[in-house]
Amino acid sequence: MSEVEAEVAVEETEVAVEEVESQAVEESKPQPETKKEGPEKWGIAHIYSSYNNTIIHMTDLTGAETVSISSGGIHVNADRYESSPFAAMKAANAVVESARTKGFTGFHIRVRAVGGVGSRVPGPGAQAAIRALARGGFKIGRIDDVTPIPHDTTRKKGGKRGRRV
Repeated sequence: MSEVEAEVAVEETEVAVEEVESQAVEESKPQPETKKEGPEKWGIAHIYSSYNNTIIHMTDLTGAETVSISSGGIHVNADRYESSPFAAMKAANAVVESARTKGFTGFHIRVRAVGGVGSRVPGPGAQAAIRALARGGFKIGRIDDVTPIPHDTTRKKGGKRGRRV
C-alpha cells in the first residue's frame, strides 16, 4: 500500500467517522413533540338551574346547533333529587363525553336561574355542574350569568294580599 492510498483510506475513514458522529448528535437531540390536532373548537354550555331541575345544553358558538343536552331528571329516579348536585354532576359528565366525541376543545358557560317573577338565584345544581364541566378536560372561556331580570314586571301570583296559608 502506497502512501497515497494510505492517505486516501485515512481520509475516507475520517469522513465516515464524522458522518457517524453527526448522526449520533442528531439522534441525541430531543425531538420537539408535535401534537397533530386540528383547530380549537369552541362551544357554549347553557346551564339552567332551578329548585326543581338542572338542564345542561351544549351548543356551538352560534347557539343554533345543539351538540348535547342532558338534565338531572334523566340520571336519578326520584323527582325530589332532580335538582341535586349529584344529578347535575351526572348530567354534566354525560354532556362532556358527548362533546368530546364531537371534537370540542373548549366552551363558554352561561348560567341561568328562573328569573322573571321567580327566583334570581341559581339552584343547587349550578355549581356542581360547573365543577364537573371544568374537570372534563376542556378549556373554559367565560362564565356568564344570563338570568332574565325584568325591568318592569308582571304581577306575582298570589293576589293582592299574597298567599294565605
